[in-house]
Amino acid sequence: MNATRKPDISAKAFWDVDFDKIDFEKSSLFVIEKVFNYGTFAEQIEIIKFYGIEKIKEEVVKISYFKVKVFAFVCGFFNLDKSLFKNYQRRLQNPNIWEF
Repeated sequence: MNATRKPDISAKAFWDVDFDKIDFEKSSLFVIEKVFNYGTFAEQIEIIKFYGIEKIKEEVVKISYFKVKVFAFVCGFFNLDKSLFKNYQRRLQNPNIWEF
């Protein structure tokens, strides 16, 4: 990862913050969560290239919220057991909350 550059992604997933002020090195967890939940597949691939697979695998399990389909994709794509995820542990404690 090169902290002097930004990944080639749009600001769309970051509607609630000033995209130009994001520190992509210090805010990797935030960036990964936003891009996987709200970015395009191409942006997800860009984030994987930017941070590297090992960094993504290390950070992604810490994310507290995933859309259901995104969670299934992340588990499968990175070959990670769902029980490793903070998101999964939270869902077990609060079943059926916000499931529409």
